[in-house]
Amino acid sequence: MVKDGFPVNIIRDIVSLPGFESVLPNAYHVDGMIFAVASAPEIPMPEQWMPWLIKSSDSHLVDKDVDKLADTLMNGLRAHLDFMRQEKSPLPIELTVAPKVQGSIRPSKELESWLNGLLQVHKQLEPVWQNAWSYLEKHVEKNKVNTNDSQKNEPEQTEPAEVRLSRCLKLFSTLANIDLALSYRNDKQAAQLESNINMLVKQLPSMLADYTKLSGELAGALPNQFETFNKVT
Repeated sequence: MVKDGFPVNIIRDIVSLPGFESVLPNAYHVDGMIFAVASAPEIPMPEQWMPWLIKSSDSHLVDKDVDKLADTLMNGLRAHLDFMRQEKSPLPIELTVAPKVQGSIRPSKELESWLNGLLQVHKQLEPVWQNAWSYLEKHVEKNKVNTNDSQKNEPEQTEPAEVRLSRCLKLFSTLANIDLALSYRNDKQAAQLESNINMLVKQLPSMLADYTKLSGELAGALPNQFETFNKVT
């Protein structure tokens, strides 16, 4: 799907156009939002998630602009889904480097924007994640009733799914606003966090992979996933 570069490149040009720059967040923020949509256990329909990207309710777009924007956002969604199928990280190189800011290593502004976009949409989709969780719990309980060998039939997990998701979101939140994370810590904890920032940024691709893997495990318990996917694609 994306032969040259990353999904963010699909939306970068349209976000920078004069007619859209006052309507949308920056390209990295938008791309993080689309990643979170693509990663949902049940992908919402475009008419639900696209309005989340509009930052100004006073914007006035003509029909052709709306169509162009919708096409671009859908192409971005398809690109992220394609990257997930290939198990490729959606983060371009500029997001995986932690530069020095006034002598201190910090996540790049681009990465902060991307993660804030991800977290913004994850919050919107918390009911979807919870719904998938409920279906999964029912699925597990049903298997326990129907077979004495249910544990062998369930995917092997080294730790509970809740712990995995919590760890992912904690890392996303920490790197999305490192100054806020530092302010919650005492001097010793803050110093330790600062010394580990570069390592945490390097861990991000594997955390994103686990986030999408967890979503896939939850999606497997939901009914009508094939029909939902066909509607989106």
